[in-house]
Formats: sequence, structure tokens, C-alpha cells
Amino acid sequence: MSDRILLDSFARRVDYLRLSVTDRCDFRCVYCMAEDMEFLPRQRILTLEELYQLAERFVALGTRKIRLTGGEPLIRPGILQLCQQIAALPGLRELCMTTNGSQLTRLAGPLFAAGLKRLNISLDSLDPQRFRELTRTGDLASVIAGIDAAVAAGFRRTKLNCVVMKGRNDDEINDLVAFAIDRQLDISFIEEMPLGTISEHSRAGSFFSSAQVRERIAERYTLIESAESSQGPSRYWRLAEAPAIRLGFISPHSHNFCGTCNRVRLTVEGRLLLCLGNEHSVDLKAVLRNHPGHPQRLEQAIVDAMRIKPYRHDFQLNDELQVVRFMNMTGG
Repeated sequence: MSDRILLDSFARRVDYLRLSVTDRCDFRCVYCMAEDMEFLPRQRILTLEELYQLAERFVALGTRKIRLTGGEPLIRPGILQLCQQIAALPGLRELCMTTNGSQLTRLAGPLFAAGLKRLNISLDSLDPQRFRELTRTGDLASVIAGIDAAVAAGFRRTKLNCVVMKGRNDDEINDLVAFAIDRQLDISFIEEMPLGTISEHSRAGSFFSSAQVRERIAERYTLIESAESSQGPSRYWRLAEAPAIRLGFISPHSHNFCGTCNRVRLTVEGRLLLCLGNEHSVDLKAVLRNHPGHPQRLEQAIVDAMRIKPYRHDFQLNDELQVVRFMNMTGG
């Protein structure tokens, strides 16, 4: 195991990589992408071998957690082999994945066998018609079957992710909590992030804060604040009525979480994003392809990139374009 560490210019240790394996998705969630998306040509995306090489260098530099993201990572051919390779890297403590759940009925067991440790599964509604409207293409029954398949496969601490939008699904908050309790799953509620231009709805008009979510939950349950951490941006609470599960709140607008940021994102195009809410980035694909067989050049580019990692994002609660790339291009 390497004892090397990555530090940014604010002395924050960066040991968590969110690694996008595709920009494609079988859903078209209204907060994530436009209905008619243009995806990257295949020659512009990283190969599986390049994805592994980058993961290997990050782990050598002290990365202890890698989350595979997309788009939808489970539609990338070869994903099981990639999971197996990355999970075996010496020094990596946790390999996890964010997925929409659509492919889990067939892949949950093989993913668990490949060494994947934990899953985050997106679930924004329990109403089939509303789920279809929010995802544009998704089938709720198949996602719920996928969630149950993940539990049956042996995954523990599986977490549901729900993006809350006023007037769209805020009336389902406690139904989603009850669903999580029934299946002994953690659940996180997320404020919508202003990434990419959308015309389907007004982000300012649909904003529903984490505090409002907690107020809604408190109508039915007793919330207990917790100091737990999963190395991500969630702030956790417990329920007196169901102490085994955790409720997370990701609040990029109302409760900025940047001061303790320990993560970077790598897009499938090979750009290292230093901040979710800024355009600071470094082209690692160019380094990788221009200097094959020289991992030290790649490591140096990663180390140097830490100098331009900003202290924080500055999301504004309005409908003006703040970050050009969509969430599927950002990587989860």
C-alpha cells in the first residue's frame, strides 16, 4: 500500500475519485440531461484499459475510495472486468458505484462477486407514471426489482438517492423514507444542481431545500442528527423509529459542503474535474496517450492538478447557466 497522499493548495487530503465510465444512459432524467442528447463519439472516450491505468495511478497516489459513475455505468460493455481489476488494486479500501438500477436484476450478483462493495441507486418517485415522466424512459418496476436484487446479492449499506423537486416529487418524501425503512436501505435527499441547460422546468421554481425535506420528514418521524461520514458530501441523520438506516442530505445550495472536500471527478473523456461546480480541469487523456508507458508523467499531472482545485463552488439559485456540462458529462 502506498503511503503517498494528494493535497490541494488548501491542505485538504484528496483520497476519493469519482470515475465516469460512460456519458451514455438508458434514462433521460429531467434534472440530469436534455431530452435529445448528443453523446461523445467512441474514439473520444477512454478505453477500459485507460480507465484502469488512471485508477491505478490514483490509488498509487493515496486514493482510498473510487466510485464508478456515468451516465449509467452498467451499460458500458466490459464493466464487470473493470470492476474486478480496480477492486484488486492494493490500497483501495472501497470500490462503489452509482447506478439507476435498471440493469441490476442481471448484474447485481456478478458485480458483488467482482468486488464491488456498495451501491447508490437513484429513485426519485414510487409512482410508475411520475417515475416515467421524471426519467423520460425509465420503468419503475424494473428499478425496484433491481434494488431487491442488490439486497439479495449481498450488498450492504445500499443507498437510495432522491433529487427533490418542488411540485414534482416533494409529496413523496415520507413514502420514500418508508420504502427505505421497509428494505433497510439508507437514503439521501439531494438539492438539484445547476449543471447544463435544461428547458423542461425552472430550477429556481422547483428548488426544495434540505431543511424543507427534514421538516416534511419530521411530520412523521423523529430525526436525530448524526456525526457519521461516508467520505462524501452527505450530512447524516438517524430516525428514532428506524435507527438502523441513515438519512443523508446533500445540500449544494443551502449548506455548502466544500470546506472538507476530499474528491475529484474524472470524466470518461479523460478530463480531471477539480470541482463539481467549476470548470477547472486537466486533460489526463492527453497525458496518457502522449506518454504511453510512463506512469510517472501521469502521476505528476495529477499532483500538479491539485494546485488548481478551487476552495468551493458558488451555485446560485436562479435559472442562469452556471456550468455548461450536464451531470452525465460530469460523472455522477
